Amino acid sequence: MRSLQSILFLLLSCTPLYLLAGTGQASAANNNSYFIMGETRSGNISPFTKWTGMRLRYDRQKGVPDSQCGKTKFHPCSVKDWRSLLESIEGKSLREQLKIVNSWSNEHPYIEDMMNWGLEDYWETPYEFMEINGDCEDYAISKYYSLRALGVSADKMRIIILQDLNLGGIIHAVLGVYDGGELFILDNQIKQVTPAMKIYHYRPVYGINEDAWWSYRPKMN
Repeated sequence: MRSLQSILFLLLSCTPLYLLAGTGQASAANNNSYFIMGETRSGNISPFTKWTGMRLRYDRQKGVPDSQCGKTKFHPCSVKDWRSLLESIEGKSLREQLKIVNSWSNEHPYIEDMMNWGLEDYWETPYEFMEINGDCEDYAISKYYSLRALGVSADKMRIIILQDLNLGGIIHAVLGVYDGGELFILDNQIKQVTPAMKIYHYRPVYGINEDAWWSYRPKMN
């Protein structure tokens, strides 16, 4: 049996290389969402080096002036369009912002890390994502930082790593956002922003933001 810590280090990819033993397909008869869960919070995010490394690169990339767009690697001129989009929705409700940000990100093509980076798993900054596209956690990260730029607080959001039980337990990443106590899922595999409790084929493993991470477990009755 793997320890929780060793499993968390493994679950950093959308690829089949990180399947867990003993997973199965979600049953149509299962009307209970796996998002009915307990959670344990930790303020130590230092072990999650792909996440912390991405954040350091993002801080550096944000310092590049827009006059250098298209001239500096990972500062594409589409950054200007991104900022314009965010400015145009600043006054809208959170639900409307979620919808627009989800659609904007999901319009990018899906590209596996091995093709982009020659690595099994790499967590991209929004700037890297806008230049060369990416895979599941890269969509989630681009949505996270789009909403942060709109003023959504970090404590309302989590990058959630989970198992897709419809695909044998393959690891996937989404963005979870709390609004009024309800969790909404922004997913590159689902067109609409969806209440978590209406999703039955995802089993959350852990969530992370810039301040903390949470391990998830089935909630006991």
